[in-house]
Amino acid sequence: MATVLIAGGSGLIGTALTKALVQKNYEVIVLSRTKRSQVKNISYSVWDINNQTIAEEPVKKADYIIHVAGANVGEKRWTKKRKKEIVDSRVKGAQLLVKAVREIPNKVKAVISSSAIGYYGPDPKIPNQKPFIETDAPFNDFLATTVQSWENAMQPAKEQGKRLVFFRTGIVLSNKGGAYVEFKKPLQFGLASILGNGRQIVSWIDIDDLVRMYLEAIENEDWSGIYNAVSPNPVTNRELIMEIAKQSKKFYITAKVPSFVLKTVLGEMSIEVLKSTTVSSHKVQKNGFQFLFPSIQEAIASLSR
Repeated sequence: MATVLIAGGSGLIGTALTKALVQKNYEVIVLSRTKRSQVKNISYSVWDINNQTIAEEPVKKADYIIHVAGANVGEKRWTKKRKKEIVDSRVKGAQLLVKAVREIPNKVKAVISSSAIGYYGPDPKIPNQKPFIETDAPFNDFLATTVQSWENAMQPAKEQGKRLVFFRTGIVLSNKGGAYVEFKKPLQFGLASILGNGRQIVSWIDIDDLVRMYLEAIENEDWSGIYNAVSPNPVTNRELIMEIAKQSKKFYITAKVPSFVLKTVLGEMSIEVLKSTTVSSHKVQKNGFQFLFPSIQEAIASLSR
């Protein structure tokens, strides 16, 4: 039985991934800030990214390491303090994992890290006929520089002979949290809320497809380097919201939330909410990955069951 060490195992992606790994008979060790009781095939080990400490035994035992830890980008306004939390939770976590595989004797075959399509800038025009690909240059705003620092902090794992995989992840659709849950909330009041003009492109991925990508990266040694973890069919914000509303089978009216309101409420974070980013899934598909939910209609239908 192979062992997977997960940093961020209690988050949206980590929880779904842990469940899938256990179902496939992997042993999972979740890195946590506090001690927790062991359950079947899942154990917990304390790590401290600020003090850069981690227990040796889990690292020695691990066959694979997955880094999906990071403060929720959309949870709070981007104050100076919150920005530091967003960066540190990702970069310091990566630095500690790299330090661990360098200093602790181990048998780790691969290190797989989450990343984000925030690396890319806004579409030069809508529609964008040249979706962003993995070799495109980074943008220069807060999220882009955060992603660069995150990926750079993990890169030295390659020097330790580890196969290194990054997933630049789009908007993850899941009933357990994240953007999808927020998109649905106004429907409780009969509103389908279009953000800004609604024309901005949303590059998204269903949580089940994302988890399957991580499993592929574990089990298939041909996976190496950077991949965009997005569906092959990005949609506009309006298309996304209207599909959610349609499949909710509730009465609703369409309501636009003006850009100035979003800027007032969200501050700098509104840039990401209103940004259009069309991202290509060609590389993962070329690797043989087949999406269970390639269209937004299929994804929302699955989530609405």
